[in-house]
Amino acid sequence: MEQENKAHRAVRKKSQKRTVHNGQNARAFAVAAPRRLERQARRSHDVKEKRFHVPMVDRTPEEPPPVIVAVVGPPGTGKTTLIKSLVRRYTKHTLSDIRGPVTVVSGKRRRLTFVECANDMNSMIDIAKIADLVLLMIDGNFGFEMETMEFLNILAPHGFPRILGVTTHLDLFKSPATLRASKKRLKHRLWTEVYKGAKLFYFSGVMNGRYPDREILNLARFISVMKFRPLKWRNEHSYLLADRIVDITHPADIERNPKIDRKITLYGYVHGTPLPAHNARVHVPGIGDLTVSEVERLPDPCPTPYQEKKEVEEGKIKRRKRLDDRLKVIYAPMSDVGGVLIDKDAVYIDVGHRSFVEGEEKGVGERLVVGLQNAQTTLGAGGAGIRLFSGAGALNEFKQERVEDDDVHKGDTGRKVRREGRSISGESYDTDLGNDDEGYDKDEDEDEDDADAEEEAYSKSMASRLAEDDEDQGEEFVFADSDSDLVDYDDVDEFDADSGDLRWKSNLADRALNDYKTGRRKWDIGKLLYLDHISPEDVIKRWKSEELSSTVEDGDEDDIENNSSDSETGDHGDDFFKKRENSSIHPADAEVIDRTIPVYDDEVLKDKWSGAASTALASLKGRFLTGQTDDDEDDEINSSDFDSEDDEEFGDFEDLETGEAVTGASAQKEKEENTGEEEEETLKEKSYEKERELNARKKEKLRLRFEEEEEQEDDGLGDDDPEKKLYDTWHDAQKAKITKQREINKAEFDEMDSVTRERIEGYRAGQYVRIVIDDIPCEFIETLDPTFPVIIGSLLASEDRLGFLQVRIKRHRWHKKILKSNDPVIFSLGWRRFQSIPIYTTSDSRTRNRMLKYTPEHLHCTGTFYGPLIAPNTGFCAVQSVANKAATGAFRIAATGIVLDVDQSVQIVKKLKLVGTPYKIFKNTAFIQGMFNSALEVAKFEGATVKTVSGIRGQIKRALSKPEGHYRATFEDKILMSAVDIIILRAWYPIQPRKLYNPVTSLLLNEKTEWQGMRLTGEIRHEKGLSVPQVKDSDYTTIERAVRRFNPLRVPNSIRSGLPFKSQIAMMKPQKKETYLQKRAVVLGGTEKRKRDMMQKVMTIRNEQVRKRQEKKNERKVAYQKKIAEDEEKRKERERKDKREFFKRQGKKRGASESGGGGKRHRVSDE
Repeated sequence: MEQENKAHRAVRKKSQKRTVHNGQNARAFAVAAPRRLERQARRSHDVKEKRFHVPMVDRTPEEPPPVIVAVVGPPGTGKTTLIKSLVRRYTKHTLSDIRGPVTVVSGKRRRLTFVECANDMNSMIDIAKIADLVLLMIDGNFGFEMETMEFLNILAPHGFPRILGVTTHLDLFKSPATLRASKKRLKHRLWTEVYKGAKLFYFSGVMNGRYPDREILNLARFISVMKFRPLKWRNEHSYLLADRIVDITHPADIERNPKIDRKITLYGYVHGTPLPAHNARVHVPGIGDLTVSEVERLPDPCPTPYQEKKEVEEGKIKRRKRLDDRLKVIYAPMSDVGGVLIDKDAVYIDVGHRSFVEGEEKGVGERLVVGLQNAQTTLGAGGAGIRLFSGAGALNEFKQERVEDDDVHKGDTGRKVRREGRSISGESYDTDLGNDDEGYDKDEDEDEDDADAEEEAYSKSMASRLAEDDEDQGEEFVFADSDSDLVDYDDVDEFDADSGDLRWKSNLADRALNDYKTGRRKWDIGKLLYLDHISPEDVIKRWKSEELSSTVEDGDEDDIENNSSDSETGDHGDDFFKKRENSSIHPADAEVIDRTIPVYDDEVLKDKWSGAASTALASLKGRFLTGQTDDDEDDEINSSDFDSEDDEEFGDFEDLETGEAVTGASAQKEKEENTGEEEEETLKEKSYEKERELNARKKEKLRLRFEEEEEQEDDGLGDDDPEKKLYDTWHDAQKAKITKQREINKAEFDEMDSVTRERIEGYRAGQYVRIVIDDIPCEFIETLDPTFPVIIGSLLASEDRLGFLQVRIKRHRWHKKILKSNDPVIFSLGWRRFQSIPIYTTSDSRTRNRMLKYTPEHLHCTGTFYGPLIAPNTGFCAVQSVANKAATGAFRIAATGIVLDVDQSVQIVKKLKLVGTPYKIFKNTAFIQGMFNSALEVAKFEGATVKTVSGIRGQIKRALSKPEGHYRATFEDKILMSAVDIIILRAWYPIQPRKLYNPVTSLLLNEKTEWQGMRLTGEIRHEKGLSVPQVKDSDYTTIERAVRRFNPLRVPNSIRSGLPFKSQIAMMKPQKKETYLQKRAVVLGGTEKRKRDMMQKVMTIRNEQVRKRQEKKNERKVAYQKKIAEDEEKRKERERKDKREFFKRQGKKRGASESGGGGKRHRVSDE
């Protein structure tokens, strides 16, 4: 019988049990990888140390100035195209010709100023001093060019701002592999010059005159998030990049003398520190040092949205009127871009090209506007009436009852924002767009590309609205400035032909009152569709102003009230808003007017606003024009109280300061109005006083906190006790100290008014100012070229003086020639570009500055030249020429360095060697000739140290009477009468550097790239074809030196016998006969010679290996012997110890045996 086994169950997979041995419990074991932990700890400390830098004060204001973005690169790399693409990205505006700075708004609180750097040395130096961000253009198909490397080396000594590389012309690569290799090579080369990890953008070909939108978007995003660290020079000086220059010299003076010095105004944003308000000394690179005669702050021509919002909230501006908001997003006056520019000198309007030609209008809107312009009669003066709706008659009279309300003042209208007037077409257009309170201004915030689409939508909307009025298709449209002008009144004779008055200027108060009584309401279909709690049928009925089929809840009405921005009044409930019935309105027109009013359920509204809410509503009744209080329910509203509202809507027929109405009023009414104005002013003054008290309390708290911090300053900043230290590092302490000082300064300046603050502090960074400068050379205006930047840099008090500067300088490793002393060099130091004559020196044991003829190779040296005194630790660069015609394709940056010291005088010496020969020698004295020419010269050098070629030192004593110029000198040993022991006197001759300060005035030239200063002597000789003059003393002659023969050294026998064995002189007898090897010398052949040489090398290597083995063996032997000696010492110590223990025990045993064997003790009696 076959055995049947039970089928096994499926193996259940169990999760592996976590144990402490598999590393899960890290706290129970030692570090698994100590080396990795050590590397991580070291890296974390390195990262922590890298973030430390010299603490600097961040002077960036709350509204920072525009970020200066410089686009730099060789010709043909796409600089202009990149600026056009970025401007198009930010403003939707296409620039045709870029001339000068272009400022755009790039974010809520950031603006960018794009500057294209010309391909000349002067422009690159100036741009490097002010650029916050550099877009470095690189031709990807060609690689890095000389201009790119020169600009990077100009940036290094001037602060090195942020750099983003942009590679273009990548569409010329046909092979993807070659493209990838080129990208990698360019990226690593940029990392070498900038820093590892520098960002490089890759741009492909140009499309429609611009780079692709996606690539420009990526670059714009990086620019928008860039953060800039303050640079030392810019953090200590204020400067401007002029975006507009105007000559305000009187034309009569120019006509009398065309070469007269001009008076100009420069406009720009202040950067860096505040600009002094009075008599500021500035330097304009390319012109020279100047004095500012007048500084004035102007409204920001390119404000940020944050700044505009802040001004509105602070109440500085109520409503800003501009020609076009889109034109104000970009500000480039030199490039003929921008709307209207108004200042105290002139008004500048950019009219542009004609937007349309008469008879070729694009849409209905243009035709309507042209029709208004061609109207022969004034608005409101033509036509007997006006028809508001199709099927309704013309309105010729509109009567209303005159009411009075003494408690309603014109300031209690409750309106906060000025209401825009609407026309018939404007109302329907606003309804479709869903923005009722802006009207036609909506398209100002849209992009330029959407203008045609909006106009088409407007035309369709107008066509659809006009098509509904079947009976009025052939009639002429009537327009009005506001809603009140749509109603015609019964006074037909309001226009007096004799007086020339207009009808619409009379009874304005009555019209305004009628505006509030009519209560127009038009539902916005766009907003009704998005209300979920309203059925589609109710939406259609509300839009058509028909009666609703269902009761509308109060919450629905409130939502729609909030969404409708054009709603002026709501339905009356509990006598809160009272609808005034006008019996003078024709019954046929009453239904038409009421159709614009939505229908509410009175019962629901009554339940909602009754009870507890009635008390709160009663207190607000006096705030509204139609509201009445309990004390004067029977009083009626005085129509003259609407004068302020009329002024708000019309604004040009009432005096804003006096409040005088056109229709006139009685003395009692004027008194009541004045009383209301005085009460309103009293309330405003009380609110201002409360605000001042609140600010004073805040400042007092801030001052107390500063005093407490100052008391703790010694414990936190200056004390070395770690228990009292408030900051972990010195770096944190310095940053806290700077922050505290900045808050103190801010608190002090905030207490001042704007005028006082500008006088004391100056014009802060970010403000747009107008600078007036006198005595400008006329060549600057006559040859003005906006493509070359004009920078106005402020000067400190010490920077306006001239003196000698000591600098540490090094010739650039790429410059082909070493620099020679007394050769003119052009320096870029601070804001200035000037030519001077440096002298290169080195320090001899820190005792003297010794002059060098040439700069050393690959080493720093000290340079001294005459120029403006600049603070130490300021970097500079030097070039030999800035003219483009002098460029040979070689690297033009000659040297870079840093300022060490400034002084009005300097001590530089030159080494001078005077040589003489002895003609009479004694034991320690000699007579010297040929060094001096007279006894007077000898007397000047008495006591000077002299030295012979063999090293014997001496001293000049006194001159001899005869012959002239000879002197006696003493030496420490007897000198020899030979050509070897000539006497040398090392002297130092003082050198004074030449005082040359020649500013580079390139902006005064017609050819601004061809400025030429002092030339080298070799250049002048080459230009004139002169040869180098030959000086006899400068010729190098062959030096012939006699061969000296020395006698053999002979040691006396008495001395030789006393020498030690190692120092014994081997005295061999002279050989009389030749040995066997000398007679038969073996001369090896080529092969045998190579074999023997090989064997000698092998044996040499073997002997060296044997020697090394023996040395190692000896070392091991020494260590072994040392170990044996230690063991032997231990053994002997152990034996001595055992021996002591043994004898100690033996002594105890011997003592016990001698005492009697250890029996019982017996008492000894006294007997």
